[in-house]
Amino acid sequence: MSNEALKMRGHVHGTKDAKRVAIGSGVGAVIETYDFIGFGTAAALYFGTAFFPTGDPVTGTLAAFATLGVGFAARPIGGIIGGHLGDKVGRKPVLVASLILMGVATFLIGLLPTYEQVGLLAPALLVFVRVVQGLAFGAEWGGAILMSYEHAPWKSKGKYTGIVQAGFPVGLLLANLVFLVSVNLGGELAWRVPFLASIVLVAVGLIIRSKVPESPVFDEVKESGSIVKSPIIEVIKTDWRSIVRGIGLRIAETAGYAVSITYMISYLHTQQLADKTQTLVALCIASFIGIFATMAWARLTDRIGRRPLYIWSTAFALLFGIPMFLMVNTGMFIFVIATIVISYAVCQNSLAGAQGAWFPELFQAKTRSSGASLAYQISAMVSGFTPFVTTLLFVSLGWMGPAILFSFYAAIGLWAALVTRETWGKRERQLADEATKSTPQSVSV
Repeated sequence: MSNEALKMRGHVHGTKDAKRVAIGSGVGAVIETYDFIGFGTAAALYFGTAFFPTGDPVTGTLAAFATLGVGFAARPIGGIIGGHLGDKVGRKPVLVASLILMGVATFLIGLLPTYEQVGLLAPALLVFVRVVQGLAFGAEWGGAILMSYEHAPWKSKGKYTGIVQAGFPVGLLLANLVFLVSVNLGGELAWRVPFLASIVLVAVGLIIRSKVPESPVFDEVKESGSIVKSPIIEVIKTDWRSIVRGIGLRIAETAGYAVSITYMISYLHTQQLADKTQTLVALCIASFIGIFATMAWARLTDRIGRRPLYIWSTAFALLFGIPMFLMVNTGMFIFVIATIVISYAVCQNSLAGAQGAWFPELFQAKTRSSGASLAYQISAMVSGFTPFVTTLLFVSLGWMGPAILFSFYAAIGLWAALVTRETWGKRERQLADEATKSTPQSVSV
């Protein structure tokens, strides 16, 4: 057995809590996504009228999308804070705190007065709670994914982190199902009920997360005295290239989602290609398929590596930009469903499935939370304002503008995948096989 395999001996089988931690982290991801992404659905369908009434639907939509972007702009700050605390005090406290913060902010959205009731104070309050949402969501991902990654067996990092990543389509599905039901309520209840209902999910999530044990890797770093004084500064100084590559990898997924899903909801509605109910049905179908697609893509990376999947997926997305809009422009509901399913379950979920294991593997354990969170969340600023930019492109260039932008984001992701090292190639898989055969199950942490 090689020296590298010997170094992994204590972690080769993962911990006895690996599955429970992955599910617990995934449940939190469901709730955070329900809250954060639900805002995007509401911004596309309701907020332009409720908070930014101008008489011009496009102007109202632009203002609503700008508010959506503010939350994404706050995510890097949340990632910095959450990553720093994750490397300093542990992954678990960050998970619990981010969930509470997100839950309170989302519930408050359901109580906000509209522009008609209090004037300019309404959009100001909406922006404030959106910033709080962004901070919470920014802190969430790093802690959730690292808890699962660091508890998981060596050969199944993709599988277990895929459970966490699958929490995002589950959250998207729940949010759209609630909006699908609430649309029949009419008036303000159509968008208030989904936000108010989130408090139930938060309560359940806190109960589950409170029982999740701390990461064994963090405990080892702490016991060895290797905790870095300023993790963010350390990772920027020593590993800034991995951060830049991670940003490029992530942009293809998150900014691509902003065009193909968040903006597409508004496009279908304003161009009268599908009504609200049809759009939400299509999103629910895509979200349901995406749950299983994400886990399948993630498990595939355990077999073939992280990098090959990313290269093939971004290359496909690069070619899909124009066909995506040609399909929905037919106005046929079956093509609308097919487009959203392909955009989400293939172009987005394949990349998300690979990120769960690839991002943590790009950084050292002592700065992993800071590095992975920073790369992951900085890209969110681009995706956050993408629906706003996409709307402007449509006004200037028609549907070709958004189509080209989608392909451009995919090209960035393809470039990043080509210049980023493989962390789970043939050599690493052979070492894992060797260690698994040579290490008794009882030796696992």
